[in-house]
Amino acid sequence: MSTEGNLARLDRVFARLDREPERPTHIDVPKMSRHRIALLVATLAFYLATVWAVVITSWLVRLDWQVMFFRPYQQWPEIHAFLDYYVVLGQRGPTAVMISAWLGWRAWRQHTLRPLLVFGVALLLLNVTVGAAKIGMGRLGPHYATTIGSNEMGMGGDIFPSGHTANAVVTWGILAYLATGPLARRWLSAGSALMSLGVGLTTVYLGTHWLSDVVLGWVAGLLVLLALPWFEPLIPRTETWILSLRDRWRARGKGTSTAPVPARVGTPALLGPHATAEEEATARENTTPAARSSRTPTHPAHPHAARSERTPITPTGSRRPPHADRAPRGTGAPSTRPLPGNG
Repeated sequence: MSTEGNLARLDRVFARLDREPERPTHIDVPKMSRHRIALLVATLAFYLATVWAVVITSWLVRLDWQVMFFRPYQQWPEIHAFLDYYVVLGQRGPTAVMISAWLGWRAWRQHTLRPLLVFGVALLLLNVTVGAAKIGMGRLGPHYATTIGSNEMGMGGDIFPSGHTANAVVTWGILAYLATGPLARRWLSAGSALMSLGVGLTTVYLGTHWLSDVVLGWVAGLLVLLALPWFEPLIPRTETWILSLRDRWRARGKGTSTAPVPARVGTPALLGPHATAEEEATARENTTPAARSSRTPTHPAHPHAARSERTPITPTGSRRPPHADRAPRGTGAPSTRPLPGNG
């Protein structure tokens, strides 16, 4: 029953995708153009330059300490409560749920899994790149700093680059990436930029990140969005694989259904050459009634009378009723019945 229930739910999920034989052709899929490649290279260079500026404890690290000593959360305490909730827009869990719900509706409307698959690829790239950088550089945050003026690198921390900021860039920027028109893409790009900018500055206000953490988080998220067109050829292949896997599950569910398979009526059970009497009796009980019940009667007319209702056998061995005008055979008495032709 559980297999049939899962297949029914999968059928409802994929039903919309099967309504059209072909996917819509009006969707604008971004391509890795020369302009995008140049922007990707420039962004990567800025990323490396920011990391190097922190590693050598340059002016960027001194700016980090100045902002930390300024303590923005003490300068403007009236907005602290609001920003505590606003920073949630950069957390991966809540934002992934919200964006997935919206993209799921987009997938339903567009008859394709592409929005969800692109978002999945973006999150995977974000986790791999940002996660590896955090663990590799091991920088401590402002609240755990040990030496004034130090870059706090290699101390076992995990805040460089800022995960909140990079996640805000990717999760909200993916809406602009998947936009179907140039006007919508411009508006969504501006909105996602403001959202990620606000989330990054909020972490600086709360004192959970250095300013350089936030700058590198913006760049790391932008690198993920710029690299997504390289993975676009993989999206339709993955969608085809998922749909074919769905079809195999559906076929497997139909082949392993728990409903009893009706036996062929009138087919005798095949027993081995050394079958016991008990097995033969079981086979007769399973096959004979079904065969008898399905056999078409060759004499459909009169039902048979019970033994108690049959005419008793006469002493002469016949069940025919006695006739007053007929003498029993073998007595030799003349018959009173007129012969034909003598009347």
